[in-house]
Amino acid sequence: MGNNLYLRFEFETGDAMGMNMVTIASEEIMKVIEEEFPDVKYLALSGNLCVDKKPNAANFLLGRGGKTVIAEAVIPRKIVEEKLKTTPELIAEVNYRKNLVGSAQAGSYGFNAHFGNIVGAIFLATGQDEAQITEGSHGITLAEVTPEGGDLYISITMPSLEIGTVGGGGTRVPPTQREALSIMGVAGGGDPPGTNAKKFAEIVAGAVLAGELSLLAAIAAKHLAKAHKELGR
Repeated sequence: MGNNLYLRFEFETGDAMGMNMVTIASEEIMKVIEEEFPDVKYLALSGNLCVDKKPNAANFLLGRGGKTVIAEAVIPRKIVEEKLKTTPELIAEVNYRKNLVGSAQAGSYGFNAHFGNIVGAIFLATGQDEAQITEGSHGITLAEVTPEGGDLYISITMPSLEIGTVGGGGTRVPPTQREALSIMGVAGGGDPPGTNAKKFAEIVAGAVLAGELSLLAAIAAKHLAKAHKELGR
């Protein structure tokens, strides 16, 4: 950008979210660059192209933290009608007009109903960096009626899920955060490294998918305000 140079590095960090590891490694790389290229002046370790803890297009497209996750499901029409009290067609239309068109009108990076509710709860419960709920809430929900049997196909895509099962301080907090990871079978380092963090990402995505289905169904059935009023939340 003009006479400014911004570098974006990629690293393997195993089961750690890895931000501290990346910070330390990047600084060592910058020292070498300065030694090899005297005309280059290293000014700031972070130039905000990372991008960390801010709504942004870069991580929406490229991901960050090592995890881009997709979860999908086909819900039989009978279940949608009997349990969710609506239809696949109505859920698909609500998703289109709310999550896609409405979000586009608002200039949102989150084309979804409420990723942030589920991501936020899990991050706090498992010792993740709560400020990174911002990027973790980026993503898209899709819903459509299957051509074969008229069932509901629903999917969520999370491009920038920054999570880890080791490191960062919070993942080791006893008894609650560490216990929460242990209950899910993902506490500590995996064998081979990275497997626990990947499994954890799958769990988060599954929970987010369930949350999107629940809220979209409640809105389609016009139960949302009634539920808030009756349950007091």
